[in-house]
Amino acid sequence: MADPAAQRLTTLRNGLLRLHKHLLDLERAAYERDVARIQGPGHLLDLLLNDPWFAWLRELSQFVVLVDETLDLDEPATAADADRLIGEARRLISPGENADGFARRYREAMQRDAGAVLAHRDMMNVFAALGSKHGD
Repeated sequence: MADPAAQRLTTLRNGLLRLHKHLLDLERAAYERDVARIQGPGHLLDLLLNDPWFAWLRELSQFVVLVDETLDLDEPATAADADRLIGEARRLISPGENADGFARRYREAMQRDAGAVLAHRDMMNVFAALGSKHGD
């Protein structure tokens, strides 16, 4: 893959997927502890798509899909496309004390799980490697 914008978006996507997997594993464990055992990958997918317990993760899931769709367009992504999506991802992955939705739940996840803090650090390293600035 020689296209720099596509390379940057692929790096972004892969970092977001690793973060998503960690957060999903964290929520799965909490769900199984507090609600019921998950009966396999199909059941987990159904919960991720439909259960309010997992609703906060949908924003991140949908963003990964947006990056995938951008990579799959007939016209190659431009540097501006990559910069815009990296900036949007940075804003999404900003845990907020007074925020709602994903940002609030993400902050709560980091407060209760050291692995979530490490996953966040790894995502910040991805952003640094992409050369993205906080205000993109």
